[in-house]
Amino acid sequence: METSKKIIHSDNAPKAIGPYSQAVLVGNTLYCSGQIALDPASGEVVQDNITAETHQVLKNIGAVLRAADMHYSNVVKASIFMATMDDYAAVNDVYAQYFTNNPPAREAVAVKTLPKNVNVEISVIAVK
Repeated sequence: METSKKIIHSDNAPKAIGPYSQAVLVGNTLYCSGQIALDPASGEVVQDNITAETHQVLKNIGAVLRAADMHYSNVVKASIFMATMDDYAAVNDVYAQYFTNNPPAREAVAVKTLPKNVNVEISVIAVK
């Protein structure tokens, strides 16, 4: 059985800053690369505060999901990477605004450093 792989791209999300795709669709499953708080229009990092940064990350994820004709409700798994667990409550508060019903499985971990020295990165897996 051959499974086709389709690359998903949205101009409404930041371009990849390395040798990877914004997302890959295999069958009905979408594997989204981690998003950071890059503003897709300016290319600048949104780092006013952790709340604004997390909102931008989730908006970027939403743009990629829409490019695959999906929505936050299609997300079954999320991975949250933070520069410090001190931001956990604030990130969680914003995250809860995007995943209001039947939230996906997830983990949230602190890591030493993230790309462009951001404070949060989130990746998701979604299923149609």
